[in-house]
Amino acid sequence: MRESLRLFILAGEPSGDRIAADLVGRLRQKVDVALSGVGGDELIGQGLVPLFPMSDLAVMGVTDVILNLPKLLWRIGQAARAILRSQPDMVVLVDAQDFSRLLAARLRAKGYSGPIILYVAPSVWARHPERAAKLRPLFDATLAVLPFEPAVMQRLGGPPTRYVGHPALGEALLTETAPKQGPLVLLPGSRKGELRRHLPLLAAIAPSLLAEAAVTELVIPTLPALRGRLEKAVANWPVPVRIEDRRAERKALYGQAVAAICVSGTVTLELALARVPMLVIYALDGPQARVYEQIGRPQVSLPNIILGREAVPEMVSQSLSAEAVGGAAFALVRDQQVRQAQVAAFAELYTLMQAGEADYGRQDPADEVLAVLRGHVRR
Repeated sequence: MRESLRLFILAGEPSGDRIAADLVGRLRQKVDVALSGVGGDELIGQGLVPLFPMSDLAVMGVTDVILNLPKLLWRIGQAARAILRSQPDMVVLVDAQDFSRLLAARLRAKGYSGPIILYVAPSVWARHPERAAKLRPLFDATLAVLPFEPAVMQRLGGPPTRYVGHPALGEALLTETAPKQGPLVLLPGSRKGELRRHLPLLAAIAPSLLAEAAVTELVIPTLPALRGRLEKAVANWPVPVRIEDRRAERKALYGQAVAAICVSGTVTLELALARVPMLVIYALDGPQARVYEQIGRPQVSLPNIILGREAVPEMVSQSLSAEAVGGAAFALVRDQQVRQAQVAAFAELYTLMQAGEADYGRQDPADEVLAVLRGHVRR
């Protein structure tokens, strides 16, 4: 008889939803899984009936958090009550760092004694390294998607951490040559604040970009839930833009793309593993800009962070202008050698992501989850 697992899993945004669904799929190859929690289209496809809409958690930046604070606190209480009532065998919280930390603290304070795993390590290597040790009483383990994070968490006294790679590795493309011509992919973000700040920038430069010989069309890949909003937004653009919400078509699009202009986030890693040359942008709100300056204006795109150098250009500012973004975008689409240099860097990134670092090799996330479950002594 197969082992069974009653799992509460929570994802707060599309990138986490994909990671969570990948984990559930892997677990189901090994045990029977009864699923509860919060997620989006990907987890719903795995049979999840969400406790509440994942979009309630998709906020970023101090301004968005403050505006949505009453709802976020309510959802923390709702999730905690559901877990305490059902007493699942395990809780896995995927990214959504502030929400996950507060929920885990609420559960521990209320006496939940089962294992809690944080999937996607917090960026303690970027700022506030003291956060690592504060997580240890809350989480039995952390699963990291970046190869250098287990060593950092160990050094800082965080929870036991294993490197498990990223689902995008399974969709990596092994292209060796940057295409001369193809679609230009536009990725303005998925959160309301990101779309509000980035869509006008892209609209302003769209006509000039489409006029470039290397660009055959403009395409915005998105989620089904955002299709309507994006169609309405681009309806007023002076040039046509194709909206693509079918994940099955995403790999083919990336395989043809000449380049991408994308908002900083997990998508930069997905593009790099698909070997799509990119320009990374991020229009900061006021509080984000102050923090960014305080921590020394670090690199923000995952390919640059993992490789430890500027493999892709970044434009991060509160006063990001369409003129500046357009100039950087033209420099990318007009120069195949620049794009080829990125493709070569992404091949290096793929090798590192596949293997992990010395002493912290890549592990299967399902195996790590089950190891924590089987070795757990209830608190």
